[in-house]
Amino acid sequence: MTKIPPFVPKISWQQELAEAFTTIEALSAFLELDPKNLPISEQAAKQFALKVPKSFAESMHKNDPADPLLLQVLPVHDETLAYPGFNDDPVGDLMATRENHILHKYQGRVLMINTGTCAINCRYCFRRNFPYADYQLGRQKQNRAIEYIRNNPSITEVILSGGDPLLLSDNRLAELIEQLNTIEHLTRIRIHSRIPIVLPSRITDELIKSLNTARPSVTIVMHCNHANEISPAVETASRKLKLAGIMLFNQAVLLKNINDNAEQLCRLSEALFRNGIVPYYLHCLDKATGTGHFEVSDERTLSLYETLQKRLPGYLVPKLVREIAGSPYKQPITR
Repeated sequence: MTKIPPFVPKISWQQELAEAFTTIEALSAFLELDPKNLPISEQAAKQFALKVPKSFAESMHKNDPADPLLLQVLPVHDETLAYPGFNDDPVGDLMATRENHILHKYQGRVLMINTGTCAINCRYCFRRNFPYADYQLGRQKQNRAIEYIRNNPSITEVILSGGDPLLLSDNRLAELIEQLNTIEHLTRIRIHSRIPIVLPSRITDELIKSLNTARPSVTIVMHCNHANEISPAVETASRKLKLAGIMLFNQAVLLKNINDNAEQLCRLSEALFRNGIVPYYLHCLDKATGTGHFEVSDERTLSLYETLQKRLPGYLVPKLVREIAGSPYKQPITR
């Protein structure tokens, strides 16, 4: 049996989350950067707060204002600019929401927003403007959502999303899984989470026990954009999940000046696969208000993708897709 590399968190995941960086000044001091030399914006930080766990910040290069992990979380002036075609609901979540606050966008599967909270605030987030207060599922709304799924036998997969569903307590997650277990036509539970990457201390034995109570098969779709995000602690968390029989996939977002580089994208696929994670999707940027400066042109995107196809075996090449509001499936990007 494969041995899991030793890793013992210094503090609990709850404490680490509570001690996350929430000010530009504190993050800059940790990274030995002068805020005066950064294109930061207090207005952007007010509109969408800064939040970075220390474990993620530890993977950043100090004294490097162009670090690709830092650029994913730093509030900058460009977020306050208006870009044509960008809006608050770029993938049509609101139009896909049913009365019971469940998102039924695609045939055979539904999405539940169990929390509006994340462990990290990524500046390119497509839900950065989402009205979570109105749509996240408390217990009462969750019960109605469960009944909606139970009464629709065509639904075979439930996607837990947010926010980040792995921020739910072990007990709350176990309760939800117990409810889903009673729906006979459900065959899969998919969890969309950035937690294994940005807060790997959350992947505890107790969490895995909760996930293993599921009757439907469990898949975790992680979100990692750059190989530098895969620290030893992330490797440990990924292998623990894999050894527990949980399938692991990754979806990355193509981001200007962060990973729009063939060498970095190849490194990412190799690093993921080394840790039992399948490179699943490479998303074009969802055009959410405040994210325009991350967009990569279609011409450059296709050129990069062709290079990936030449350099990597097919199983390491993620699907290049774009999500379009109202479309019944993600759209492949081709010439």
